[in-house]
Amino acid sequence: MPDIQRLNEYGVLKPFGKLAHNTNLWHLNRRSAAGAFAVGVFFAFMPVPFQMLLAAAAAILLGVNLPLAVAMVWISNPLTLTPMLYASYRVGAFLLNQPPQPFIFELSLAWFQSSISTIVPKLLVGSVILGSLSAGLTYFLVRKIWRQAVQNAWNQRVAERKARFLKLKEELLERQKRLRDDDQ
Repeated sequence: MPDIQRLNEYGVLKPFGKLAHNTNLWHLNRRSAAGAFAVGVFFAFMPVPFQMLLAAAAAILLGVNLPLAVAMVWISNPLTLTPMLYASYRVGAFLLNQPPQPFIFELSLAWFQSSISTIVPKLLVGSVILGSLSAGLTYFLVRKIWRQAVQNAWNQRVAERKARFLKLKEELLERQKRLRDDDQ
């Protein structure tokens, strides 16, 4: 994990003041990890620039793991961006009860300006819906997986303790038997 003092020296966290010193931003626990996954996944679906910055701001404001939230934004990468945007557009068109129009997405200002009234509303509605659903699902899945991992570790410790206890009990019974045999 990065050193908070070093990040403050560079001024990266300065705009967030004391909020950036929350320990959950830098430590992994079930709540901060699940929240970070949800924040990152939500902003991965947003068709806006500076997704990582937005995810970082949301992580700081919500008090979830900052590095993990920023890293999760990379779910939207050159391989996944097109299917994510297309799915968002189709969901938005369905929810707005408008027929989808054929389009070719370009990451440019000219494309954005020419399609702001036709494509962008559908894309934004779909992105918010899919981002929210994915974030919620991710949040509960991470919490469930984390809880299951903790439960499995606990069960393993219990089984190891039980095995040690049974071994010690067996050794004790064997010693008692030898002592009885020696006394006779």
